[in-house]
This record gives sequence, C-alpha cells and structure tokens, in this order.
Amino acid sequence: MPRIDDYINARNLAVETLSQEPFETILKRSGFESPDAETFRVPFLDRIYQVGFPRFEFEDTTDREKEIPLQEQVLILHYMQATEIPDATGHWVSYREIPGGAFYFGAFIKRAVEPLKKVFGQNLSGFSGAAGKLHAKEIESGDAAFEFKVLPAVPLQLILWTGDEEFPAEANILFDSTIGQILSPEDIAWLAGMVVYRLMALAR
Repeated sequence: MPRIDDYINARNLAVETLSQEPFETILKRSGFESPDAETFRVPFLDRIYQVGFPRFEFEDTTDREKEIPLQEQVLILHYMQATEIPDATGHWVSYREIPGGAFYFGAFIKRAVEPLKKVFGQNLSGFSGAAGKLHAKEIESGDAAFEFKVLPAVPLQLILWTGDEEFPAEANILFDSTIGQILSPEDIAWLAGMVVYRLMALAR
C-alpha cells in the first residue's frame, strides 16, 4: 500500500514534467476545457476541479475549502501526462486484459470489485440512486449496470448481479480498450476504486 510520501513524490514528479509542456498542448491532449489561459477545468465524478498552470494546484469549485485527496490529484495528473490520449473505441475489456493488469489484479479486486459486491450486491436501488448522482448512463447488462465517464477519454462500466440464498452477489468492472494507453495498471485499479467508494459515499 503506497504511503503518503509516495503520493507526494508522484505528484511532484508529474508536476515537474507537465510544467515543461505548453498549456495548449496539455489542454488539447486531455480534452479538458479552460476558462482562461492558465486554468484547466477538470470534471471528476461529482466534482469539478480547477487546476492552475504551471504549478498544478487543485481547487474544488463546489467547495473551495475542501481538500482534494492526493490520490485523485496524482491520478488526474497522470492522465494529463499521458503521451497520447486516444478517443474511446467502445470495445470493452476486463482488468485482466489490460497490459500489465495481471500483476495488480489482486489489488484491483480488493479496492474495487469486493467493495462493490459487498455494499451493493443486495442493494440495487442504492446502486442505481448513487449512479444517478454521478450522471451515469444505465446499460443493459447483469441485474444492474451503469457506464460512467470518469475523465474525458476514460469511461468505465460497473455491472452487478444480485445474490440470493444459493449464490453470492457478483460484480464486474469493464474499461474501454484504450485505457492501457492512458493510465498504468496501478492507476486504473485506483481509478475503479475511487468510483466505487464515491458511489458508496453517495448511497449513505
């Protein structure tokens, strides 16, 4: 499990690299909008962040006093840092199919799939209600399923099968096939976990 110092170092490294690039290059690549020539507007789940250039300081526009978790900052910075951010293809893959995903598969299950099953496996209405608060699109799969646009080029699908007395609940998380070109397997595992935990918070 990464320590807080690891996130601080990862953030500093990403900022150092990104600050050497032109603002317009990062803006065009990321798909973010910009209210001015030195600010990125970053929609992330149910929040909208403003990220200043070139220091990449984050501010939550809905609650300017709210501290933005370092994990979220690092994930967004890594997204902005991707060499190329292709458009989504609509071809969905499992985490195991992502290059390098097998190494982090256990962490992915622990961070995202197991909490999803535990909290929503017997509570599909709670799942649907929380997904609606994140403006997710309902899709036809499992007993309940939604597609989330987490970042401009990063959609993901959460699928649930409810459990009963004979069979436990099951869940699956799918990603667009381009995800491995944008984020590392570790970042992808964290991303999925962030979505699940935001849903859990909204369902309380």
